[in-house]
Amino acid sequence: MYKSASPSPAVVVGIDGSRWSVDAALWAVDEAVSRDVPLRLLYVVEPRGHGDVDPQQEAQDLACADVSVRRALVAIESTEKPVKVEWEVLQGHPSRVLLDASRSADLLCLGSLGIAHATGYRLGSTSATLATSAPCPVAIVRSGNHHGTMGPRHVVVEVDESPDSAAVLEAGISEARLRGAPLTVLATRPTTLSDGRDKVPDESVRARLEKRLARHRLSNPDVEFNPVAIRGSTMNYLDRQSDSIQLLVIGRHRRPGMGEIVGTARSSSPQVNCTALICQNNQRL
Repeated sequence: MYKSASPSPAVVVGIDGSRWSVDAALWAVDEAVSRDVPLRLLYVVEPRGHGDVDPQQEAQDLACADVSVRRALVAIESTEKPVKVEWEVLQGHPSRVLLDASRSADLLCLGSLGIAHATGYRLGSTSATLATSAPCPVAIVRSGNHHGTMGPRHVVVEVDESPDSAAVLEAGISEARLRGAPLTVLATRPTTLSDGRDKVPDESVRARLEKRLARHRLSNPDVEFNPVAIRGSTMNYLDRQSDSIQLLVIGRHRRPGMGEIVGTARSSSPQVNCTALICQNNQRL
């Protein structure tokens, strides 16, 4: 089951047979429709050793790819949304193949867990590596259990003084509009010994944030902006508000680093319990 797709703009989804990769494909449908580009499903068959190819094993790998892609296609078709779907099966190391695919992609979407991590590890090394190296924005899609949540779940944007911040805010505005969600714009200030307690609202930070958002409010009247300024870390805020957040939009060069959000290639670090979209300056959004 091979199909070659040309390196044209698309929303690319890594498929690996896990339900988390199917969830990533479903999340990516609206992204592809809004951009008017195809949704491209990519399954990577990893080579087994360096010796002669075992024909029986190769046939099993291709059968697994066939089933995995078809499962994702059925789920996408069930949405009945007007999205064009492409798919291809390639051989190689998953990180390298997906990195190459991301060079022409508008967006790369990956599940927060993979088939090899179904026993409890939260984020595989492929996702952690690509989140910090892909030339396009990367979405790490987290399957949530929010059926009992009341009210609309927010899109949260973390803004700071990094070069990525303007692109991150624009991406957050687009995502809030696409998903009909309120947009929480979060600015943080590190706590110091002189602070009475953590997570106390900082009025000076909030005033600067309000000034920064003024023109965005005027040019995006259909988006509900909710500026939040806190002392402390973004992770503390996310932990407290986890049930009300559907998407976190962050910059790749954020000062605290990416490890606390997406983990690392070598370890499973604490993560957010929502989908994370990682952007950087000069990327096509």
